[in-house]
Amino acid sequence: MNPRPAHSPDGVHAGGTLASDAPAHGWHAFLGALDRAIGWLTEIPAALLVLADIVVMLAGVIARYAFHAPLVWGDELAGILFLWMSMLGAVVALRRGEHMRMTAFVGKAKPATRAFLDVLAIAAALAFLLLIVHPAYEYASEESFVVTPALEISNAWRAAALPAGVALMLAVSVLRLLRTAPTMRAVHAAAVVAAVCLAFWLLGPMLAPLGRWNLVIFFAGVVGACVFAGVPIAFSFALATFGFLALTTRTPLVVLVGRMDEGMSHLILLAVPLFVFLGLLIEMTGMARAMVQFLASMLGHVRGGLSYVLIGGMYLVSGISGSKAADMAAIAPVLFPEMKKRGADPGDLVALLSTTGAQTETIPPSIVLITIGSVTGVSIAALFTGGLLPGVVLGIALCCVVWWRYRHEDLSGVVKAKKGEVLRAFVYALPAVALPFVIRAAVVEGIATATEVSTIGIAYSVIAGLLIYRQFDTRRLLPMLIETAALSGAIIFIIGAATGMAWGLTQSGFAQDLAAAMERMPGGSAGFIFVSVIAFIVLGSVLEGIPAIVLFGPLMFPIARAVGVHEVHYAMVVVLSMGLGLFAPPFGVGYYAACAIGKVDPARGMRAIWGYLVALIVGLICVAAIPWISTGFLH
Repeated sequence: MNPRPAHSPDGVHAGGTLASDAPAHGWHAFLGALDRAIGWLTEIPAALLVLADIVVMLAGVIARYAFHAPLVWGDELAGILFLWMSMLGAVVALRRGEHMRMTAFVGKAKPATRAFLDVLAIAAALAFLLLIVHPAYEYASEESFVVTPALEISNAWRAAALPAGVALMLAVSVLRLLRTAPTMRAVHAAAVVAAVCLAFWLLGPMLAPLGRWNLVIFFAGVVGACVFAGVPIAFSFALATFGFLALTTRTPLVVLVGRMDEGMSHLILLAVPLFVFLGLLIEMTGMARAMVQFLASMLGHVRGGLSYVLIGGMYLVSGISGSKAADMAAIAPVLFPEMKKRGADPGDLVALLSTTGAQTETIPPSIVLITIGSVTGVSIAALFTGGLLPGVVLGIALCCVVWWRYRHEDLSGVVKAKKGEVLRAFVYALPAVALPFVIRAAVVEGIATATEVSTIGIAYSVIAGLLIYRQFDTRRLLPMLIETAALSGAIIFIIGAATGMAWGLTQSGFAQDLAAAMERMPGGSAGFIFVSVIAFIVLGSVLEGIPAIVLFGPLMFPIARAVGVHEVHYAMVVVLSMGLGLFAPPFGVGYYAACAIGKVDPARGMRAIWGYLVALIVGLICVAAIPWISTGFLH
């Protein structure tokens, strides 16, 4: 997979670049103007919707805790704003080419083939949007008869976000198709997609009698072909599910839109954009830098000290942000220059940065943990509690590798910080260091929900940035809000598509067959965990964490309970396994994101990363074999 630019958290490019940056004239000038107009019509409202959600949730927190008068309409209004933000954010992500997409195979193709596959990815997304636009409109029309309980308005105000978002994505896809490729290439790509769709439609009468084999054809064949061809993962899922329901069942396609809406509308998912924005905010206000400088003052004089700081800094910062790439982008610029001055190999630095991303996947408020809670019903507080110690175990494993590699480091030019300097650094960093502990304590103790505590964290960071750290660049707020909307929209849209696909699999009886097969597996719970580790490492490298969790979480977690595996223990094993796949080359997008952030050629880190990956595997085995690591602090 390709990484997004270093300033953008968590994701990968989903399309090719413009054919030329030269001034356009005539028809291309018109298309460019139209594209910019759509940009303004989507980016500014999406940013304002993120801001509005923050304000509504913060008002609800203040009303509830300060005045003991909860806003009964607060969650409902936040939900309406959230769905609109998600759909507009998905439009922004599509326009920017930031929907998650696997490009490991596409990147190895010849330039002409790669260019064609980039255009084919746009054409495939366009095909789904053309197919779903009418069912989306029909779904919104049906919702007009539903009245919301608190605001007492038509639910069409909320549901209209779906056809509006689909229509805007349709327009963006057409513009991208016209602007990013020569005419003949665009025509060929559109013709290939149209021919495949027509072939499936003509074969429809032959598919229906195949029964369960259709699961292989659509959910393995179509999804696999689309993903490996570079089609964005959300659209790969959606195309396969649409084809399966339309050609092999009598299910009205409006049901697919309803299932996508259901997946995207869990209020707990509102924590996703709030924590993404919080992660960007702590970097902008200098809070992340303060934490790292404090750790460096304590450990900078020992061999491998700054590598230990990198591991500890990622652990702390991950307790504030919900975005791994945002964490890496906050840590790397502070430490890498000094580490390079000390003679550290840049390849080793990005290898360690990447593996700390995998190590801290379970550190609350992890977006993956929030997603697990949303789709499986596992307590968010229990997941947040259970995620702390597994991260420590994997961190210790990484520290062992650091100690071995840096045991002969020359520190002759390094001066140990005096106690007074360490104390001043601690006092300066204390407001920042306290924030992750406040977030965890508030959720774990049941004082506030994950969504509420994220708004508290945002308010806290704004005050700290303005009054304590004196770093608050208002010019960066709009780009940060737009970036939050784009990343959140891509994440929420893929959750919606994966929810629709998971529903299709469940309705087909696949869930029952999978449960029966897993329960008959030799080795009992140990065998089940072993198979899960292997499966989720592969899924993490191919599909990334969130779509894999939404797709397989509702299927696998009930099986885990049936074979006697604690759901929190299983969640930690699954998340760490996916993290290992996500941050391991050659397919893991996290590794390439770390390289982009560190500005290092990915080839330079390939050799160095294997020692760290072995350490992560050893740590993962410990977590999988000893349930107490995940569940010991739950009671």
